[in-house]
This record gives sequence, C-alpha cells and structure tokens, in this order.
Amino acid sequence: MDIPLVTVEGRQKRLVRRANRGETIDRRVTEAPPAPAAPQSTTPDSGNPPFVPSTITSGQIQSSPTQGFGNLFFSAPGATSAGISTQSSRPVLRGLSDARVRIQENGVGAVDVSDIAQDHAVPIDPLALQRAQVLRGPAALRFGSQAVGGVVDVTNNRIPTAAPIGGMAAELRSAITSVDSGWESGLLLDAGSGNAAVHADVYGRGAKDYRIPSYPYLAPPDPAPTFNGRQPNSAAHSAVASIGGSYLFDGGYAGLSVSRFTSDYHIPGIATSEAKQHNQLEQTKIASKGEYRPDAAALAAVRYWLGFSDYRHDEVVNNSAVLGDFQSIGATFKNRQTEGKLEFETQPLATPFGALTGIVGTQGAYQRLDTVGQAILRPAQTTTAATYFLEELKLTDTLRAQLAGRLEHVEVTGTAFAFPSNYLPPPNEPGSTPSGSSFLPTSISFGTIKDLPSYIQASLTLQRIQRAPRPLELFAGGPDDSEKTFKIGNPDLTLETANTVEVGLTRTRGDVRFDAHLYYTRYSNFIYGRATGNFCDADFSSCAPASSGDYIQVAYSQGDALFRGGELTWQWDVAPLANGIFGVEGQFDVVRATFTDGTNVPRIPPIRAGGGVYWRNDDWYARLHYLHAFRQNHLAEFDTPTDGYDLLKVQIEHRQRWRMSAWGPVEIATGLVGDNLLNANIRNSVQFHKDEILLPGRTFKLFLNMKYGADAPADAPIGAARGQNATFFTKATPAPAWSWSGFYAGGHAGYAWGTAKTNAGFIETATETPLFGNTPVARLDHANVGILAGHDWTAGRLVAGIEGDFTYADQHGRSASTCPGAVCNPALAPLEARMSAELSYRFDWLATVRGRIGVAVTPETLAYVSAGVRFGTVTASGSVSGTTAAGIGFTTPYSVDGFRLGWAVGAGIEMRLTGNWTGTMDYQHSDLGALRATPTLPDGAVTLIDTDGRVRTDAVRLGVNYRFGAADHLFARN
Repeated sequence: MDIPLVTVEGRQKRLVRRANRGETIDRRVTEAPPAPAAPQSTTPDSGNPPFVPSTITSGQIQSSPTQGFGNLFFSAPGATSAGISTQSSRPVLRGLSDARVRIQENGVGAVDVSDIAQDHAVPIDPLALQRAQVLRGPAALRFGSQAVGGVVDVTNNRIPTAAPIGGMAAELRSAITSVDSGWESGLLLDAGSGNAAVHADVYGRGAKDYRIPSYPYLAPPDPAPTFNGRQPNSAAHSAVASIGGSYLFDGGYAGLSVSRFTSDYHIPGIATSEAKQHNQLEQTKIASKGEYRPDAAALAAVRYWLGFSDYRHDEVVNNSAVLGDFQSIGATFKNRQTEGKLEFETQPLATPFGALTGIVGTQGAYQRLDTVGQAILRPAQTTTAATYFLEELKLTDTLRAQLAGRLEHVEVTGTAFAFPSNYLPPPNEPGSTPSGSSFLPTSISFGTIKDLPSYIQASLTLQRIQRAPRPLELFAGGPDDSEKTFKIGNPDLTLETANTVEVGLTRTRGDVRFDAHLYYTRYSNFIYGRATGNFCDADFSSCAPASSGDYIQVAYSQGDALFRGGELTWQWDVAPLANGIFGVEGQFDVVRATFTDGTNVPRIPPIRAGGGVYWRNDDWYARLHYLHAFRQNHLAEFDTPTDGYDLLKVQIEHRQRWRMSAWGPVEIATGLVGDNLLNANIRNSVQFHKDEILLPGRTFKLFLNMKYGADAPADAPIGAARGQNATFFTKATPAPAWSWSGFYAGGHAGYAWGTAKTNAGFIETATETPLFGNTPVARLDHANVGILAGHDWTAGRLVAGIEGDFTYADQHGRSASTCPGAVCNPALAPLEARMSAELSYRFDWLATVRGRIGVAVTPETLAYVSAGVRFGTVTASGSVSGTTAAGIGFTTPYSVDGFRLGWAVGAGIEMRLTGNWTGTMDYQHSDLGALRATPTLPDGAVTLIDTDGRVRTDAVRLGVNYRFGAADHLFARN
C-alpha cells in the first residue's frame, strides 16, 4: 500500500494569500495533489525519473512503447495489464482488475465499459498524462469502496490551477515505433494572465498490425490461418482533443474542461480476425473542479469535483459469409454517467495526543448503461450516494496514524435472467424480469507511518473494505464476441468483503532507495466468473457440455478467497562515473490467489523478477533492464498454463535546454527505446484468449519532446510535468508597434465540403440476422458564413490563444440503399419485393471552441494551427419503402435529431490589414461522430433497417477580425 509521508491533502504551503486593501497580488494558485504521495528523491544530480513508488511520470510514459493506457503498468512491480488488444488494455493491481480497480482523471471517473470485457478500451490516451499514481489504503477510500484493488489516479493540466508566468507555455510530443509502423503526436498549450488560465491539447496515434516472433495460435483451426509475421487484426487508431479554462482568485480557483476521445481499434484472435472485428469508440467528457482556501480558524479548504461523460462504442464485424464485403454493428455499448464530490478539509486541531487534521466529504454518481444488439447485458442503472472521512493524527514528530471510513448506498436496477441451475437448456430462452437491488457497503481503513533513521519509513495498514456487485455481475446474460465468452449473471449476489493486513518499508532518499510491501487479504463472498465447462454459440439454446461451441460459458459466483503476496523495487547509486552516476536496480513481485477449498482464482499474473543498470547526469539517461516472468502453472478449472518469458529493454535519452533563443526558452528531449530485444514469445496469463494472441515482438521507439516557454530546473527529470513548479522565462524586448495579444472578434465566409458515410444494414425482424448491407455516401457541400471571437497571448514570437466560432452551414445531402427482394423478402418470390431506404443528413449550424498556437513569421503575419471541439445538431431523415409479408406495400418516413460533439483541427494565416483590422485564411477538418437511426416499420414487415451515419466535413474560410487594443504581453525575464 502507499501510506503518505506527509499529512492529508492540502497541507502544503499556499502560494496565495488574502490581499490587503489596495494591494495587488499574483493570482497564481497551487492545488494540493489528489492524495499525498511518497516523497521524491532529493539527490542533487537526479537527472533521471525520480524514485516515486507506485507512480508513473510523463517521462516514463513517453519512453514506453505502449499504445493503450493499461499497458503502462505491464512491467510495474505489483501490477500488470489485461486486454485483448494493445488499445483496450486495463491495469491489473495485485491480481485484481475490472470492478475492483477505479480509474479516474483529475478526480473524476474515467467512465467507460472497460470493466465489462477485455476488448473495451479505457478512453485515456497515455500522451495526455502528466502522472499516473496508484493509491491504496486510507487515501483510496476518498474515491470509492469499489476500488478494493486500488485507485489509478491520472492527473493532467486540462483544468489549469495556475497561469504560466510568461503568459504561455507549449509542448510538442511525437514518436515512431518500428514493430507496427506506428506513430504518435501531441500538442499541449497553456496560456493565461491575471485571473484567467486556459489549456488545450490534441493527440493522435496510429499503428498497423504489429510484428510477432512466431505463429500466434497454439490450437489453430483446420485449415490453419495463414501467417505473415504479424498478429492478425491488431491495428489501431485514435484521436483526442481537449480544451479547458479556470478562473483564478485569491485563495483558490474554479475551472471547466471539455474533452473528446475517439478510437478505432481491431480485436486480435482467431474468430475476431476472421470477422475483421474492430471497435469504434467515442467519448465526450465535461469536467469541473475547484478549490477555495479561506482565512479561517477551523476550515483549511473546500474542494469540489463534477463530471459528466457520454461514452459509446460499436463492435463492427464483417458478415462476408453472407453479404460479400459488408460490415455491420454487432453490439453497441453506451454509458452516460454523472459524478460529483464535495469535501472539506479542517485546520490542524490540537489534541492531547497530537495535531489532528482531517477531510470529510460526500460523493454521488448516476450511471445509465445502455446496450443495443448482441450485447452481454440489457440496459441497467446504478445510483450511488456516499459519505467519507480521512483523519490524520500526528502522535510524535516521527509517528503518524491515519483513519478513513466510507459509507455508501448503492442501488442497481436492470433485467435479471432465470437460467437453469446447470446452465443448460431447456428452456432455449431463459426467462427475464425487471430487477433491482440495494446495497450498503461500509468500509474502514487504519494505517500508521513511522519515520526511522536514514530516511526509512515503515508502515502498517489494517482495513476492511466492502463493495457492491456491478450490473454485469448481476444481470449478464449473453455472448461477448471479442472474449468469446457467454456470460451469465447472478442476481442473488451479496456484498463482497476484503479484510487486509499490509506492512511496508520505504526509502526514497539517498544512494540506496527501495519500496517493499507484503500483504494478506481474505475475501468473504469474492465475486468471480467461473467457467462452467459448457460451451455455447451466440445464443443460450446452443449451450452444451464439452460441445464445439465457440463461446466459453462463464457464470458469476461467490466464494471465500485468499490473496497474499508482495512486491519489491530498489535502486542503488553505486558510484560516480565520468560526469554522471552509475547505478543498479531490481524488482520482484508475486501474488498467490486461491479459494478456501484450495482451487486457484483464474487469470492471475505470474511471479516476476528482474533488474538492470543505469547511468545518468543532468543531460543524459541510459538504462538496461531485464525482467523474467516464470511459467504460470497455478490454474483455475478449464484454464491453460502460460509459458514464462524474458523481457529485455534498453533506453537512452538526451535533454538539451536553451534558456534564451529566438523562440523564447526551449527544451528538447530525444530518446531511443528498444523493447523485447530478445524477440521473445510473450503471452499474458491474465488475458482471455492468450493462446491466440502474442504480445509485440522486438521493437524500437524514437521519440522527440519539445517544450517552449518554460525551463525546468537542472535537477528535474526528463519529461517532467510542466506547471507552476517550473521556471518560466521570456525575452525582454521593447514594446512593439503591433501585438497579437488581447481580445478580438470578427466574421468569416467560405465553402465547406463533407460526407455522411452510412453503414446501412437490412436485418430479419424475427431473428435479427443481418441479410444485406452497403455503405452509401451522401455529399454535404455548401457555402457558409459565421462569426467568431477569441483571445491571444504572446511569448516572444510564439502566439497562443483560444477561439470560438458560430457558423451557419446549411449542409445537406442524400444517398440511398436497396436490398433485393430475393434477399430481404424471398417468401414473395417471384415478386421483386425489394426494400429501399432514402437516407438524408442535414445540419444548419456548427460551432467550435478551439485552442490555437502559432508563430509570428513577421511582426504582422501569424501562421497557426488549431484544435478543439466542434458541436452542432445533425438531422438524419428519409423514408423506407418495402412490402410486408402479406404483400402490402408501405412507405414509412423517419427523422432523428442528434446533438453531436466532435473534434476539429486546422491551420491558417492571419495578417494585419490596417489599423486594428486583420485578414484570415484558414482550413478546418472536423468529425462529428456517428448518428444512428432505426426506423419503426409497420407490423408485418419482415425486414428492419439499421443505419449508422458518420459525418465529416472540411472547410476553407476567409475572414476579417478586429483586435481590441495592442496590449504589451511581452514580459521581461523573471
């Protein structure tokens, strides 16, 4: 566990104070971290990433060859990752994952469906992270009792807590990888002054099928699929954009951010590769947080977090066996969730035992999980209300005690299935009924921290944590095409209880640094999915014992279980070498998980041990690391053993800083990382279908990181997070005749062209079997006109700002799709009873909020790029014509309106014309996502139609802006 060395959140010194009357003060504030962390090394020459246990820094993230979020933890002591694809990985902590590990971004839950199945991705791009920290013990109860395994807390600057001192800071991150011909790139921007601070970022990544050392399938079908040296169906692409801002005031801040995540990633495996399955994911997230620190005797701080997320992913499969080359949506998952939290921190209170500091808070959440098509479960809702406290008592200068408690009320409603006790037909279709359950989890955690000589810290934790069952565990009743499992829920599940004792010993300062933990957890009513020995196809009527079905039948059950294990990581700066430090390091972790009857808990990570050497100075960092994973032979029923592997990694990084350049302060970090240099066959024991999927083979990653507007101190790690702790510099120049700083407003006119590409599928009404489909494209071309406003900040020749626009577009188009009568209505042959659909799309207006960053190529000419969110209302309409089973013709109109929130990127040039007037010319590309429509047809129609149209548009615009004033935002060097 990670018991903090410092006191509870917020006890660090404030950078702001209440001003005296008539006094002006700096409006920057600093926010306490989400939870106290172990101290960093204070070694003066620590040019490498500091030794911070259970934390992954931005520098470590950039040197990782991973594509997905969870894979960041693959080699971390006490952690690994689970996921069928590189993009859909999720952290596994001490053998626990899914509902037992909470993932949150800036204090708000990630909001996805990655805890339902291993092919579901976490909508957080690794490039967007400044830090990912694993929280356990008392601090974790602030965020949820369901996080028995821990809380993965992700932080970034999307809601700024400070304005850059120089007015603007920017960062460019990019890399290429050899194993998958992959690329990644990201741009971050922070700007502000006075009481305002803004942030914008945009990221993108793409990869082809990755190379593997050998044939991936241990038990291939007959005939065996061909092999081209790559893992079939493993390509992935994703894009992310975010914009946020904060109002800074004396003693606090309040901010808001909007982010958009999209991904299209393929699912490897024998069946999924044959179907060419890929998941199309999109998430829109709105988050807000704030803090106020009053000058009060009892109250130290008030904080809030608020978030809303709209998540959706479609599982797209190729029905080539029936339709030729048509792809249809097999299942759709939607998750809409609102979450809020309010907490109060008290000032230290003198007691007979020592100073007492505490936090008390309340948290609530509502989740609506909707499913369409061949999904694992039917729609379900979860409502959570909780209250919690976290207290710390400083008994002596070297001994502290922490106590945390949490009380929750959880209500879960959905549709429960009544399966036979042997999970076999008859009946061919299990009965179903609406169901609801209420739970009252209570949790408590106690910890002590003792400071020993030589900067050593000892800790002890005792805790009892309860969690309520999740909708999947209660109400599952269907196939998962990616995992190839047929999951059966249990509506009679009760609270799961975990009783844990843990001891730890940590040293984060000095030449020798280490972090060691031993833990023992006894679970009562441990919830798990057990293989029943039955196999199924896509429906329950096909389930049979030891059959040839493609789906493993898994039923959720409860039993008492024991988890015990430990992890160790250490570093030793052996001696000075050349102008740097040479050192050695090592790691070890083990987890043993069994039920009380002696059988094994399924899908547990193997024992791992490793070590390496490193050398570092202020500008260079080199590391060679070896990790051995032992063979996993502790198997659950119907599981298969997993061979061990040897993972060899090497990395070399260089950082160069220019405090003063023509562009302002610049830092450039470059690096080369080689992973799996032995080209070993690596299979993940916690992964479904591990016998069909190999992890990537030998790979090299070349990365480049460029920072503008901030110069980190000499002892900062490569890739250190930017923010209020960095030193900012700008050039001192005479006041220019023209400045790009300040507010502006204007208008624009141009021409837009776009497409609405529709997956139109005709489906048999009775069985929901796909019959026919195609992908017609509607053109959306039209002239447009609009207005805009924005604000820019300058630092040297760099210009950054935020801009919003509103455009009257009037873009519309039409396409059509027809299913032959012989396919969609064969019973009426020889009558050609075809079925056709006219598909129309229209949007009258669009708006964007974008961050932009540019370079003044001349004093009066600005070249820039922009990225942000685009939104508007899209209407999908048309008509469906066909013939009923009785031979009666019909024509049915339909219309669906959908508010779409997508992303936009672009580039342009702005030039001064005369006075305060400027002229602009820019290009924008935007993606508004998909809008789905399933028209309601008359009774007797033997075929339904399902449409899913994706709207993309491009535009070229000319405009005129008026810039208010010419304020000088070129600051002197601090």
